[in-house]
Parts: sequence; structure tokens; C-alpha cells
Amino acid sequence: MQRMQTDDVSSLVKVYAAPSGAVLQNNYKVRVRAVGENEWRDLPTYRVKVDMHDVRYAEMAYFDFSGKAEVEVSGPFYICEAVVRPLAAGIDIENDTKRVRFTLDRPVNISIELNKDRYHNVHLFAGMIDEHAPDNDEKEAFKYTKLEGDLSKPGFIGPDVFESPEFLNKRKLWITPGIYYVDECVMDIPGDSEIYVEGGGIIIGGFRCQNAENVKIWGRPVFYQAGFERFNGINGIRLSFSKNIVLENIIFVNPCHYTVYMGGCENVYINNVKSFSCEGWSDGIDMMSSRHIRIEGGFLRTSDDCIAIYGSRWKYYGDCYDIVVQNIVLWADVAHPTMIGTHGDHKGNGDRISGICFRNLNILEHNEPQAGYLGCMAINAGDKNIIEDVTYENINIEPFLHGKVIDLQVRWNKDYNPAPGGGIKNITFRNIYYHGDNEVTSVINGYDESRKVENITIVNFVRNGLRCRDFGGANIKVGRHTKNVVID
Repeated sequence: MQRMQTDDVSSLVKVYAAPSGAVLQNNYKVRVRAVGENEWRDLPTYRVKVDMHDVRYAEMAYFDFSGKAEVEVSGPFYICEAVVRPLAAGIDIENDTKRVRFTLDRPVNISIELNKDRYHNVHLFAGMIDEHAPDNDEKEAFKYTKLEGDLSKPGFIGPDVFESPEFLNKRKLWITPGIYYVDECVMDIPGDSEIYVEGGGIIIGGFRCQNAENVKIWGRPVFYQAGFERFNGINGIRLSFSKNIVLENIIFVNPCHYTVYMGGCENVYINNVKSFSCEGWSDGIDMMSSRHIRIEGGFLRTSDDCIAIYGSRWKYYGDCYDIVVQNIVLWADVAHPTMIGTHGDHKGNGDRISGICFRNLNILEHNEPQAGYLGCMAINAGDKNIIEDVTYENINIEPFLHGKVIDLQVRWNKDYNPAPGGGIKNITFRNIYYHGDNEVTSVINGYDESRKVENITIVNFVRNGLRCRDFGGANIKVGRHTKNVVID
């Protein structure tokens, strides 16, 4: 940790060394320092694979700070143009054609793009120094069972660590920096436990909470699965029939299935999770038949839906409700940034998916070639599902390659739905800002007169700088089997 050598000692930076064997990508040099310091500190830049349609290597770096921090990025070429996104972050750049610099005064999750390259960019996650993290000097440290890593060689995590008398007494595990291979690739996490991973800790494999309660996984861990084969079905973290779960400040590098798989869960809090994926069906955070879910902050760049909310699927049955997703950056190299409604209890009467709020989202990309899977804000009711009481509020959408802004349809997608959906109603769009003008026309469409889309309100829809007072200006087509669809 660095401390300023001036009278102002409020600015600090904390950098985490990469263990030997970490897969790095050194196209760029990324450095950071506290404002007022003279000495720069190099950040390790990790390789992340992006975009399943044409897989390329981008970079990811992370650090923590308090006060203000300066960041510098340089590469082996002249920098003719540079941008930091989300644009809404309002970060001013200094560019002298050899390097770019900017100053941060708050935690951010951003993309640094040089010469308009979105596929070999730097993803920078600048977090807040966690004053509550365990420390060797703290009196509370003895409450943890410590798993000591080695920056020079890999270690392992096996079930024995959770079976030790020390852990069974303390129920808290502290993992220090290093690379750890997970025994048999997936580790079951017991209930009533806490796992803290220091920055520089890399977990090769996935964790699973099954029929578990009261689990917290946090710190600065990197879950790495880029070397796994696609169809092994391993998720970053799988939550199955579990409740009272906290996932906080975790980075996932190329899970081959979902980043966070959630089925039949209750009371889950996901804070500042970041992820990259580049396989088919490698969604970000997917929820099936779950309730009381809060997703706060983070950055998801995925090659399938970033956020998906379903009813019944596989072994999980029941409604899905009371879900809030807010203050997050979404980048869908493939499919939807947000999706609701495809799967449900088609053998019964379907499910109700309700009480959903998306708030303060920054959508950086949406690129889907298949006509049936478009929409930054997509509700596709299938499997007899009724989707109701959904709000999208303060959504900032940057220009994207191919897709729609809105897609509300009661559908019968025969690739995924044995039955059509039951209906969509009581949906509000408020303060939607789309900064492009070449999108596919948005669609609002029911299935038949008994399965309608109704009570849809759009307030302050701004398209390419102009507030839209009618559906034509908003490039929205209101189709058949709809009722009470209004724009203001």
C-alpha cells in the first residue's frame, strides 16, 4: 500500500501481485499511483477471452484505492483516439499519442479503448480499499482458518480444509495470495461459513452451494476457468436451493457455463461481481425460481445473456419475484443484456415472474445476429409464464452493433418453449437514454387475445438526444394483441 508523502494522506493505492503461472496478456502497460505520489506502480494485466463469434484476447486489471488515483495506459503504437466507457462515468482523458492518463476519485468498473478497438481493450476495476478485510495485525484474525498460498507455485483446495477441526470450530476460511486448483474442479461450500480471498488469489475451478444457508464468499478472488472445455457445464459459482448467500467483489475469467447459476434460492446478495465469458450458454447471472435477490454494481461482459430471470427450469419449480438489479455495467457480445421470461412450468400453469426492477444500468454492447433473440431490455414470455410489475429506470444504452432497445413479446419459441407464454402486463420504462440511431425496430407484441401485452408505460424515452413523444420517433412498433400501451 502506498501513502502520499504530502500533507494530504487521504489517498492510498493497493496493488495485488499476480502469482507465478497466472495467464497474463501484456499488450498494454497499465500503471497507477496515488495522487501526489511520484512513483508509478505496474498493474498485472490478465488475459480474458471475449466474443464467442470471433474469440479475441482482451485484458483485465484491478486495484483498490481511497482518495484519488491516477491511471496511465500505454501500448506499442500511437494512440490516435482513446475513450473510457461507460461514457456516463464522465472520465476526462489526457492523450499525448503515446499514453493516456486520467484521474479517479471514486470506485469504477470501466473499459479503456484505444484506437476504437473494443476487442483488445483494457477492463479496469478500481475498487475501494476494504477497511473491514481481515488483517494480520488485527485482533480478529484469529477467528479465521488460514490457507496459506505461495506466489511462486500452485496449491490446492480440497474438501479436507472444510473438515478440519479448526474450520469446523471457526467456520471462517482466509485464503492468501496464490493459485489454487480446486479438487475435482468443483468445491461444495458448507453452510454457516465465510470464505475470504485476498487480492492475488486465483481459484481454478468453481464453487457450489447446495442446500446451504448463511454463506459469504468475498475479498478479491479471481475464479479462472479459461482452460476448461465448454460442455463440462461448470459454473463460476452455483447456488442451488440455498438462502442467505453473499457474493462480493469477485472476478470470474471465462466460466464455461453461467457465471452465477441460481436455482430455487432465497435472499441472495451479489455485490460488485465482474465476469468475462466467450462460450455458448455462458450467461452472466441467471435466476430460476428464486426470490428476494439483490444484484448491486459490477461489470458483466458475456457471450450470452448478461442477466436472465426465469421461472421453473430443470429441477427448480416455482415463481420468481422480488429482484433488484442496479448500478451495473452490461456488455453482451452475444444475446441480451437483460432477459426475462423464457422458461417456466409448461407442464402446469406456468409461473409468475414479478416485482422486478432494473435501475441505473449502463449497457455498452448488444450484438446478436439471430432475429429471435434481440433486445437490450427483453421480456419474452414463454412456457405459460405471466410477467408483471417490472420497472426499467435510468437505463443508459450506448451505440451497439446489432439488436433492439426493447423487445416485449408473448412468444412460443419452439426451440425452448413447449408452450406459449401467458401474458405480459404492468411494465414501466422510465428515463431510457439510447445514444444511437441504427438499431432494429423495437417490438411490443402479444400472442393472441387471451395472452396479451398490456399496461405498458414509457416515460422520457430519449433516442439519440431527442425525447420521443410517439412510437415512431422512438422506433417502436406496437403490434397486435396489446392494450393500453402509452409513451410520454
